[in-house]
Amino acid sequence: MSEPDAGSGETTASQPRSTDPVVVVVEPETPGNVGTIARAMKNFGLSDLKLVDPPELPEDGEAYGFAGHARQDVLPNAETVTFEEVVSTYHTVGCTAITGEDARRHVRYPFSTPAELRQSLSTVETQTALVFGRESKGLNNDELARLDQVCSIPADEEYPVLNLGQAATVLLYELRELTVEEYQLPDVERERAPEGDVERLHEYFGEFLEHADHREHRRDRCETLFRRVLGRAHPTDREVHTLLGVFRKANDKLSYADDLAERYGESRFGGGPEGTRGGDDHERAEDADDPRPE
Repeated sequence: MSEPDAGSGETTASQPRSTDPVVVVVEPETPGNVGTIARAMKNFGLSDLKLVDPPELPEDGEAYGFAGHARQDVLPNAETVTFEEVVSTYHTVGCTAITGEDARRHVRYPFSTPAELRQSLSTVETQTALVFGRESKGLNNDELARLDQVCSIPADEEYPVLNLGQAATVLLYELRELTVEEYQLPDVERERAPEGDVERLHEYFGEFLEHADHREHRRDRCETLFRRVLGRAHPTDREVHTLLGVFRKANDKLSYADDLAERYGESRFGGGPEGTRGGDDHERAEDADDPRPE
């Protein structure tokens, strides 16, 4: 499947670090996961992938198939390194699903969530490596003991272990404010419609309730509910004008129907004597079920 190019609209992200983290995968067992991690790196502005004792990654193989556009740069430029080289060169963050509960299990405690790690890394400029372990058993205690920090993704306690590619994607997403300079999302703020137009919409809604013979003692409540809904929604100018058109047309038709009924001596629109249009029985039932004072 071909991939669409990034959109033209761009949104400036938060202040990225001048030095991007590198991503290290220790003894990956599945080439597809290496490709997935490379793709996630490309998505979130990272390019330096390092692999400890990786499997073969042929260009026509699974890793390149999963890498998307990262097959053009991140994956072919991946460097094979040793674990010793990583711990001696970088400030290291080990990623694991299994954590300690207190300081008695110090190898896996204390730990940071991805959001907490983002906050921590944002306060310091240092070469950082995000270290992921094997698909089958992750990083072992000896390896974690050599790393500077531990990070764990919160998940359901019944099954907290994420797929390697998924874990990398979640972590890199959380760190995006440190690594991505511009997003693809358009740099457009949502603008609420002018208050005069919003107020006119409230007037049209009130007229609609009146034309529809909504019971008068319930009308104020409906108008208040409608005001609360619009207050939370912050409707745009287009949304408000669309609703104005709908209520204007509804009010015109109800008014015309009433004029015709009056001209020919018939009951008003909706059936029944004036003031008791269709739906009145439902409103009476609604009153009976509603214990709140009017």
